[in-house]
Amino acid sequence: MVWDQINIFRIKQLVTIQILLHMIRYLSTIILLLLLTACNNPSEKEEPTSETPETEVRDLETPEIPEGFVEIDSEEARIATALMAAPEESRANCTVIGYNDAGEFVTLKEGTNEFICLADDPNKAGFNAACYHKDLEPFMARGRELRKEGKSGGEIFEIREEEAKSGKLDMGKPGSTLHIYFGKQTQYNPETSEVAGAKYRYVVYLPFATSESTGLPESPIAPNHPWIMNPGTHRAHIMISPINEPKE
Repeated sequence: MVWDQINIFRIKQLVTIQILLHMIRYLSTIILLLLLTACNNPSEKEEPTSETPETEVRDLETPEIPEGFVEIDSEEARIATALMAAPEESRANCTVIGYNDAGEFVTLKEGTNEFICLADDPNKAGFNAACYHKDLEPFMARGRELRKEGKSGGEIFEIREEEAKSGKLDMGKPGSTLHIYFGKQTQYNPETSEVAGAKYRYVVYLPFATSESTGLPESPIAPNHPWIMNPGTHRAHIMISPINEPKE
């Protein structure tokens, strides 16, 4: 009788273990499927760093603030530092848009050339400025409009994807560029407009281009190497992150 009870107890233990193992396998499969779905769904990807100056700065070292650098805390400072994103020879004639001292999004500086510079948002951490070809303004403006409406990054992607495919949204000429100047600090040199520790990144928009159509990899294979991001979509673009040589 005692042996029968012991055997029954052991059988129950084995059954319980088997049930737990099956549950673990089942849950592992569900988690894996969810991860794969998230990775393969472009509408759920984080907003690419190339559309706005919202560039990832987590991996940047926090630089020491050089002597003479001051806080970017005025319209004049935001204009000066935004122009640093543009090619040097074009800075004088760029249009600059961004927030004024009253917190309104306006044109801060009228320009005459092909570039529009987007000044740093003083309400966000770190420093981010960008300069893009004027042909990209419908695309950029549509993004700002949708974000103002409270749309998420995924919703903005889907809406503009549909509008670009239908022809409603003008993506500009293939090859339109975006120049990004970004960093962790919000101090700059009033004489040179250089932002402490800021770095550059460049983007070339090629809507609906793919790795096959360009010959570019879908991820960087070496420092300073171009690659294609968001291939096959309206946001397809070549990314180039230059190596920043340390100053002597």
